[in-house]
Amino acid sequence: MKIQLFVTLATAALAVAAPAQAEQGDFLVRTRAILVAPTEDSSGIKPAFPNDEVSVTNSFAPEVDFTYFVTDHFGLELIAATTKHDVKGKGGLEPVGELVDTWVLPPTLTLQYHFAPKAQVRPYVGLGLNYTHFYNEDASDALETAIGKTNVKLDDSFGYSLQAGVDVHIAKNLFLNVDVKYIDIDTEAKLTTGNLINRVNVSIDPVVVGVGLGMRF
Repeated sequence: MKIQLFVTLATAALAVAAPAQAEQGDFLVRTRAILVAPTEDSSGIKPAFPNDEVSVTNSFAPEVDFTYFVTDHFGLELIAATTKHDVKGKGGLEPVGELVDTWVLPPTLTLQYHFAPKAQVRPYVGLGLNYTHFYNEDASDALETAIGKTNVKLDDSFGYSLQAGVDVHIAKNLFLNVDVKYIDIDTEAKLTTGNLINRVNVSIDPVVVGVGLGMRF
């Protein structure tokens, strides 16, 4: 009886201590705090300001992602997040400061490879496809004071994404996650002021760093 009780308790303890392992058919849900840091490169603002470029500010936001394990090692991840960014003038436009602000919605589907899905520490890499939608674009008061009432439109973008991350076991079905992505985002901004249309091409290409918690279902 004592031996049977010991075996039962030991089995229960091991079950509680077991890592939040992932295997074919499992869902992982993660919530992260993310930093979106553009590594932008822009053209001049043509035709009015051909020698002046723009920069895009960093943004912090919450993010939720869902991963489905197609096999023990391969998973499909979809992220859901939206961030707001300011576009500022450089060169001769730097004194104007903020030119435009916009919201960005970048759903990204990634195929991940998990190196050790049943370990305590589970690194992974991913390659994905991104679609970015820009919405609620708005010219700043400073810009409109300088050149007049302006309508702003940013083209949506298709591109690739690269990912590396790690899940670290905390408790049964619960883990810590650290994740880094590079997302290829290119857009053309169209600024219409009366009969004048200015355009600027911007490669935003952000690095997205996230830290959060995840659960296995």
